[in-house]
Amino acid sequence: MPRFAANLTMMFNEHAFPERFGAAAAAGFKAVEYLFPYDFPAELIAEKLSQAGLKQALFNLPPGDWAKGERGLAALPERRQEFRQSVKKALDYGRVIGTPLLHMMAGIATPGDQAARTAYRDAVAFAADAAGAEGIGLVIEPINGRDMPGYFLNDFDEAAEIITDLGHPNLKLQFDIYHRQVMRGDVLTALQEMMPLIGHVQIASVPKRNEPGTGELDDFRILRELDRLGYQGYVGCEYRPAAETMAGLGWLKGI
Repeated sequence: MPRFAANLTMMFNEHAFPERFGAAAAAGFKAVEYLFPYDFPAELIAEKLSQAGLKQALFNLPPGDWAKGERGLAALPERRQEFRQSVKKALDYGRVIGTPLLHMMAGIATPGDQAARTAYRDAVAFAADAAGAEGIGLVIEPINGRDMPGYFLNDFDEAAEIITDLGHPNLKLQFDIYHRQVMRGDVLTALQEMMPLIGHVQIASVPKRNEPGTGELDDFRILRELDRLGYQGYVGCEYRPAAETMAGLGWLKGI
């Protein structure tokens, strides 16, 4: 059975964020992830993890101004210095919290724009080097344009090419099953082909992004395939509960 990490940005929203750690542990989770910890002191997050007996799976670098629609800084050449400061901030948090992985969002930019492409590759290399020096892995994730219009990294093959070309031992792919299905489908074949590059997996049903087992995919077959392929990382439950979080956790019994 895969190891699951509750996504505290999407799950357990019945509670204030600091209380979601305990709620996840009470529901049986052993690890958590979330988008961003930066609204709270890193020491508080570390304390909540310790009190709940949870492992940290992953969180994201600062994305810029999320409220204004920014979704990362890496592909924005004019924000290079701000991006580098965001790497430092994420690593400062990661050091205290004890995360094994950071996800670097690309930003809203035209994929074919050469300046954006150059900025993005330079940013990936910089962040992978910086994270590696701290013993923290870096992942990049293709995100579909339906959920996030204009997102720069919107193709799995492009992400795999960047990872392969850079050849950085600290750089891996974040494979989100939901995004893959929305973009292109062919989930099982892609998992099989890209498994050597994969550092983190996330799951949600398609098309509504609710609990696994409630959409068009056979999510349980996909999870069994991850076991067969020898995937050892966490599977992040990055889904929106259809109702209350606890009411929707019956799917875990089907694994």
